[in-house]
Amino acid sequence: MNPLELPFDADAMINGLRPWIECESPTYDADAVNRMMDLAAYDMAALGATVERIPGRMGFGGSVRARFPHPDMGRTPGILIAGHMDTVHPIGTLEVLPFKREGNICYGPGLMDMKGGNYISLEAIKQMIRAGLQTPLPVTVLFTPDEEVGTPSTRDLIEAEAARSAYVLVPEPGHGDGGVTIGRYAIARFNLTTKGKPSHAGANLKDGKSAIAAMARKIIEIEDMTGPDCTFSVGVIHAGRWVNCVSSSCAAEALSMAKKQEDLDAGVERMLALQGTTNDVEFHVERGVTRPVWRPDMPGTAKMFEIAKDLASELGFEMKGRSQGGGSDGNFTGAMGIPTLDSLGVRGADLHTLNEHIYVDSLPERARLMAGLLTRLN
Repeated sequence: MNPLELPFDADAMINGLRPWIECESPTYDADAVNRMMDLAAYDMAALGATVERIPGRMGFGGSVRARFPHPDMGRTPGILIAGHMDTVHPIGTLEVLPFKREGNICYGPGLMDMKGGNYISLEAIKQMIRAGLQTPLPVTVLFTPDEEVGTPSTRDLIEAEAARSAYVLVPEPGHGDGGVTIGRYAIARFNLTTKGKPSHAGANLKDGKSAIAAMARKIIEIEDMTGPDCTFSVGVIHAGRWVNCVSSSCAAEALSMAKKQEDLDAGVERMLALQGTTNDVEFHVERGVTRPVWRPDMPGTAKMFEIAKDLASELGFEMKGRSQGGGSDGNFTGAMGIPTLDSLGVRGADLHTLNEHIYVDSLPERARLMAGLLTRLN
């Protein structure tokens, strides 16, 4: 049977997705992420996979790894499907962004990034099993808990599994035109801290040195460093408890992105050079997790992309491949030289917002694309 003709049913897939979306799993809530991993583990065990629960560390939830039955499992490098189950949405987001369907649009936290893509990957495997289709290579699925914060606790796990694989498929959100990602820019994160001097803001304002004011000036300085080769942005800031107190400390997080590794490295040096003391307020920069450049000119990835283009043509659309920002765990596997295709997940819009949604008709489309890749990669 042609895998592109498998009987994927969008309505049934939406119903199957609902428990996943209603199991909220923000990165920093390890228990919540583990509950989501339980759902995925059960679903994969029901498909006949050998499932492992891998304990979390660094305060994050655990991972789940599933190996599907194959005569060459453990003997031949196979296909790794790598996804994450953590989301940026805190517990309670369902109250303002409930799971709901309106025609061809379905809403929900984490639905696009990236539970929808993870789900269609398992749906592809399920329909292939029902049809008696055997993949040329063994298939392993690895779901991890911390991608939204840079994958600090599971990068080595992902890289170790990728090293045992011939190909990596990443069902991150698909592009609006149905295209895929064949390379990603480099990303670095930074933890920023200012240390000032406290005082009573009403009675003794002049005696204090505001860490908040100093951080505000640094944020402007940092974001003004953005240029065509390297971008800088500050997305998190924490400080203060009382409005009548001059703050003595302020913490923030910054992100830098570049298309070339050397440009990112230069950006890192510029950030670190900002450290110092001004007007008796100390400014510290600590480098956080980094995603390396995944170059789009890797021969193995090009081979995969040609297969994906042929599949897309059979499905009725022209597939484009692009290198882009917005890091994923494909940065790691691609940078290792393992042939990798990213953005294989569902199409939608407004990920990471309270309007996150997917297009329902993309569920069977992307499931067929995944099934086609699983049967044609050899």
